[in-house]
Parts: sequence; C-alpha cells; structure tokens
Amino acid sequence: MTLEDRNVVITGANTGIGRVTAETLAKRGANVILACRSEERTRPVIEAIAAAGGRAEHLPLDLGDLASVRAAARTLLERGDPIHVLINNAGVAGIRGTTKDGFETAFGTNHLGHFLFTTLLLPRLRESAPARIVNVASKAHYRSRGVPFDALRATTKSATGWPEYANSKLCNVLFTRELARGRAGEGVTSYAVHPGVIASDLWRSVPGVLRPLIKLFMKSNEEGAASSLHCATSPAVADHDGRYYDDDCAEKRGSRLANDAALAKELWEKSEAWTKE
Repeated sequence: MTLEDRNVVITGANTGIGRVTAETLAKRGANVILACRSEERTRPVIEAIAAAGGRAEHLPLDLGDLASVRAAARTLLERGDPIHVLINNAGVAGIRGTTKDGFETAFGTNHLGHFLFTTLLLPRLRESAPARIVNVASKAHYRSRGVPFDALRATTKSATGWPEYANSKLCNVLFTRELARGRAGEGVTSYAVHPGVIASDLWRSVPGVLRPLIKLFMKSNEEGAASSLHCATSPAVADHDGRYYDDDCAEKRGSRLANDAALAKELWEKSEAWTKE
C-alpha cells in the first residue's frame, strides 16, 4: 500500500506504540494527524516528524468526552480532506472511575469514544476508499466473560480495573467484526490487533515500584507497533476484513465471545444509542 499523499489519523499518538506508528508512517510518506488530548505532549512528536522530513499535525481529542470526540470529527469532516487510514490506538488500563459522560472509564475511553469517532468519520472513509480502520485491541479480550451492559453506566466495580479493561478490549474486537459485517461500507476494511504486552504509558496506573519489574517481561514500543503497521499498510491483508491479528502480525481466531455476531450487533446498537445527540 503506497503512503505518498495518504492521510492517516491516529489516536493516542504522542507516546508509546502510537508515537512509533505515527513516526514510521510519516517516514514512509503519509500525512499523519495525531489525535490526542494534550497539544503540549504532542508537539515533540510533530517536531521530530518534521525534522525527519515528514508531515504531521495535532488534532485535539479526548476520547473520554463525547463532545470532544464530536468536535474532533467535525474538524476533520469540515476540512474535506480524504482519510485513508484510521488507527484507533489510544487506551487506558487499570484506571477506575467514569468518563465525563458517566460511562465506566475503560469502556467509555477504549470503546465508546472510538466508536463515535469512527462512525462519524465513516462517510469520509468510504469516499476515500480503499480505506482501512485498525483497532488496537488486546489478547486480554480472551479473559472477558462478556459485555456487562448493565454496569457500563457506573463507576469501575473491580479494585484493579483490569476486568473492565478486558471487557473493553472485547468490545474493540466485536466492533471490528461488526464493521466488517457491512457497517463500514464498501471499500473500507477493518482489523483488530494485539500489539503484545508493551512497555508503554498504558501502565502508568501501576504503582511505581512495580513498573521496572513488570517491564522486564514486555516488548518495546517498536515491536508493539508492528501489528498496527502491518494491518494499516500491508497489501497482503487488503481483503482480510474483520480479522484479528496477534503481535507477530499473524491472523488468529479471537475468543468465542469475540465471534458472537448477536453480541456484536447488540454492542453496536447500544453504543449507537449511547452516543446519539
């Protein structure tokens, strides 16, 4: 897939695997839009990309605030530029609480914010076809026991936030599946990826004394970006709509729940209702 004159939008691209993904795509000729909350934290990435001869810009986006999501999508749509690749990379883990709109933090940020951002941009993605959507999920989705719809409009119930994280990652895979069942539209292919267990800022909620120890068993951000880059650019997966890829860039079957078409449909319909103005 050629990247010259291609526009790529990446959420959470100012750190970790998102930053590596953005810098790599820019080096290959893409115009990269970094959709992130903090302009201050994003500026060094933009400057690094520019210093290497690439093109990048910041788009204000807070996935935990649906008004911010709508504003970011509106900005892109009003510009009229094509969007060839959307990489939903941002995520939180192990954080308890609710989003600004009252949704459990992991669900509201990892799934619902991305759901709204993606669905608002779908018309432009269709116009820009062939286009791709890459959802950064996790093998943690195998641990989910289902989508607890009754608990999603309340604060995190577990002490660690990790069961909720696993549920949100299941939602990422279900969302990808449902996009591929005709929701995305002709010419738009969708992928869910597991980047590996990465030494990134995702683990900022882990107590400081434990971080050095657990990071000994993790992959680098460069290794973690591989699956996202593969699904965003490789000609080999151009027709592999709705599939799940492991951290070695190999296709893998998702969990039983991730392949539940009825659950994916229910998640889509509830997400659509929850994000409706």
